Formats: sequence, C-alpha cells, structure tokens
Amino acid sequence: MSRHSVNRVVLTGYLTQDPELRALPSGLRVCSMRIACNSPKRVEQGDYQEKPHFFNVNVYGDQAEDVDIYTRKGRSVAIEGRLVWREWKDPDRGRREAVTVAADAVQFLDDPDERSEISEA
Repeated sequence: MSRHSVNRVVLTGYLTQDPELRALPSGLRVCSMRIACNSPKRVEQGDYQEKPHFFNVNVYGDQAEDVDIYTRKGRSVAIEGRLVWREWKDPDRGRREAVTVAADAVQFLDDPDERSEISEA
C-alpha cells in the first residue's frame, strides 16, 4: 500500500446561489457556496447532453470576504482545493455524511465588465 496520497480538486463552474459569509467561533471567516459543473453525457441517439454536477465549497479567511463581495449567483469561478469528508448524527435520520471542497484558491472567470453589469441589475 502506498504511503503517499493526493487530495487535490480543480473545478470550474457556475454559482447556483449567492455565497453566504459567516464567522466561525474562532473568528475565522468562511464563505459557503454551491457550484454546478457540467459534463457531457451521451444520450440514446448518440448525441451529447450537458449533465450538471453540484458541489458545496467553503472558502476561508480574506479570500472568503472577496468571494462574498465579488460573486453572485450565476458567476463563473474556478476552484482549486481539497476534499473534506465529515460525518455527524442526525436525531431524525441517524448517521449522516458529506463531502465538501475546501478551496485553497478561487478565480473569478467572468469579465470584469460583466460583473459590474450583473451587480447593477
């Protein structure tokens, strides 16, 4: 068994809702967002159709505040980060688990002019 592992994720997609900025009890700022990444899927007739995949992403620190300020639903972003697995007990549904992306870097892919037009709408 290998002693080395790689946990890196690179995604490009669109925000499905406005990001949510909050502070952890430690005071660290975290911005949560959900992005949709499309991939082609072959349909019966041999044509391709876009299939969306949805990911929950958390951004921390100063970058979290930038994401909150400069992005909104529909914006195109590139995310580089790592997968984080967590589990908890829900009184109604029992043991739950989820995988999220902890972003180390976020790039805004929209043209700056498009960003200003969207924020004015």
